[in-house]
Amino acid sequence: MENAVPYSEQNTRSLSQLVKSLGPGIMMAAAAVGGSHLVASTQAGAIYGWQLASLILLVNLLKYPFFRCGVQYTLGTGESLVEGYSKLGRPYLWLFFALTSISAVVSTAALLLFSASLLSYFIPFQLSIHVLSVVTLITCLAILFAGQYKALDALSKIIMALLTISTLLALAFAVFGSTPTPSNAISTDSPWTLAAIGFIVVTMGWMPAPIEVTSLSSMWLKSQSKHTSVTAQSALFDFNVGYIGTALLAVVFLALGALVLHGTGTKVAMSGAGFTDQLIGIYASTIGEWSRYLIAIIAFFCIFGSTITVLDGYCRVIAESQRLLKNQSEQSSKVFLNWMIIVSVLSLGIIFFWASALLPMLNFAMIMAFVTTPIYALLNYILVTRTPLPSALKMGPKLKALSIVGLIYLFGFLALFIWWKWLM
Repeated sequence: MENAVPYSEQNTRSLSQLVKSLGPGIMMAAAAVGGSHLVASTQAGAIYGWQLASLILLVNLLKYPFFRCGVQYTLGTGESLVEGYSKLGRPYLWLFFALTSISAVVSTAALLLFSASLLSYFIPFQLSIHVLSVVTLITCLAILFAGQYKALDALSKIIMALLTISTLLALAFAVFGSTPTPSNAISTDSPWTLAAIGFIVVTMGWMPAPIEVTSLSSMWLKSQSKHTSVTAQSALFDFNVGYIGTALLAVVFLALGALVLHGTGTKVAMSGAGFTDQLIGIYASTIGEWSRYLIAIIAFFCIFGSTITVLDGYCRVIAESQRLLKNQSEQSSKVFLNWMIIVSVLSLGIIFFWASALLPMLNFAMIMAFVTTPIYALLNYILVTRTPLPSALKMGPKLKALSIVGLIYLFGFLALFIWWKWLM
């Protein structure tokens, strides 16, 4: 079978060539470091100190094979994961289309609102949150409409570079520039209690991102292949840089929460925007007023990067789902752009007219994403293990074993979540 993705049999590339080939993995990282890192990881450090650091690393390790499946399947077959799901049956595709459409609108609305609240830190005059949401959305659409994949590729690299540098700077200042917390003020809250199950389950379930994000990176890989030759080495290097980078950044954000907020006696806000305002304020009072803008920049890069990548990625997979449901041979770029407009208008509609309903909608989207995560993981595993792939892209015995452990973990967490949410 001829691959739609120009998979190259070239085995080795120089480091400089590999760096130049970075793309979908970095975009995946940009999409992942929003709420799960800035909010959830930092909250974990603020509430429980360093107790969850090892668990965050373990969760990233156990989910690694399922995120990697997107690269293996797409590069080895020339098909997106969405095409793979469709081969398992149209009911899977219809369910994927429905869930993805809901997630696209609700997630984009939440991220736009979050980005707008952070944008207000950098504007010297007062603007309503509605106006700032429109400004953020127009900026995202202008970038995506003008350059599409190439623009998003370049922007994601810039955002992740600036985010990494500014976050490490903030961590350095937290380590060396803050006043140590008195030992008798340090909280002894334990995450290993029934009261903490809700926080632990949702945080771990969304770390580094819901597995449905693999369908987004699969589409980005297909788009990248239209502009450059892709090898197994370059694609897996790109994926590993993005994935391992997100895991390490999660620990860095946890460290920020542990060093700056943990043990201060401050009641931690649980909403995303409220917690970010709190984190920025604590930094300003602990390290100095100048640090307010450093943390605000980190937060804005996190959320804006997630906003633009989520808007692009979700609309790509929705358009791909529509193409497959209509049995069309090729995806029209016009359909993809139309979906961006539809999702954007609906997201703004929520912000303008149903802002009070956004939190329940977001909770619903989070629960659906969490519940479907083990299912997507199993589907990805089935597609990769049952599809003939080039030797460089096959899943070896060690990854298979890790996958089995990961599936037990994901379905176990799902059972725990169902028990805690509805049965306890």
